[in-house]
Amino acid sequence: MPELPEVETTRRGIAPFVEGRVLRAVTVREPRLRWPVDARVGALRDQAILGLHRRAKYLLMTLDGLELGIHLGMSGTLRVVQADTPLRKHDHIDLLLDSGMVLRFNDPRRFGAVLYLEQGLTHPLLASLGPEPLGPDFSGEGMYQRSRGRKVSVKSFIMDSATVVGVGNIYAQESLFLAGIHPSRPAGRISLARYQGLALAIRSVLAKAIEAGGTTLRDFTRADGQPGYFAQQLLVYGRAGQPCPHCGETLRGGRHGQRSTVFCPRCQR
Repeated sequence: MPELPEVETTRRGIAPFVEGRVLRAVTVREPRLRWPVDARVGALRDQAILGLHRRAKYLLMTLDGLELGIHLGMSGTLRVVQADTPLRKHDHIDLLLDSGMVLRFNDPRRFGAVLYLEQGLTHPLLASLGPEPLGPDFSGEGMYQRSRGRKVSVKSFIMDSATVVGVGNIYAQESLFLAGIHPSRPAGRISLARYQGLALAIRSVLAKAIEAGGTTLRDFTRADGQPGYFAQQLLVYGRAGQPCPHCGETLRGGRHGQRSTVFCPRCQR
C-alpha cells in the first residue's frame, strides 16, 4: 500500500493545483469506502482551500472551519484533471476547483477514505499517532524510552504508528539494515546508542524515498501519472537469496509480525 513517502509525494504533486483555490462542489459517486463518506462531504460548496498538509498517511485539506482527510488505503490515487476528463472505473469522488480542474479520487479496492473532520488533528483517528519521522519530535531517545520493557520485535515496534508514523514494511527493513539491527531483536534489549543510529537511518531512508518520488508498487503511481523510482535503490527489501550489498553474505528471508522480512545475518545483530 502507499506508505508515507508515496503520500508525501502525492501531496507535493497536487498542492500547487489546490492550495489557494476554491472548492466549488464535491461529487460522491461511491460512498462505500473504508468508512462511509459523510453526507456533509457531498454538500460542500464554495469553500476556500487554505492548505494541504500531511499527518502520517492522511492528507489534510484545510477548509473554512474544518478539514477533509484523505487516506489512500491500499490502492487509492489522486489525479488533478480537467473537469470534462472521461471517468475511469473506480473514480469515486471528484472535488471541483474554481480553476475548472478536478481533484479525482480513484480506489479500486475501496480501502481508502475521504473524511469530514470537524476536530482536525484531535480526531480519534489522528490523536493517538506518534511523531513524524522527519519532524523535531522524533528521536532515538524517544524510541529508547518507549521501548523499555517491551518484548516485541524491533521491526514491529518501529512499524507501530504510536512509536513513529510512516515506517511501513519496506522502510522498516531498509532502516534496520542501515542501522545494523536484526529485525527480530526485542525492542527492549536495544541500547540508546543503537536507537539513535536507527533514528538517523529512518530519517535517511524516508527522506531519500520522498526525494525519489516514493517506492514503485503495483498499485501506486504519482499524482502526475509517473511511477516512483526509489525501488531501484532498495538494499534488502525483496532481495532474499541475493548477496548483501555490504558484506556479500546471502540475504535471508523470513516473517516478523506476519510480514515478509529480508535481512543480512552477518551485518544485522
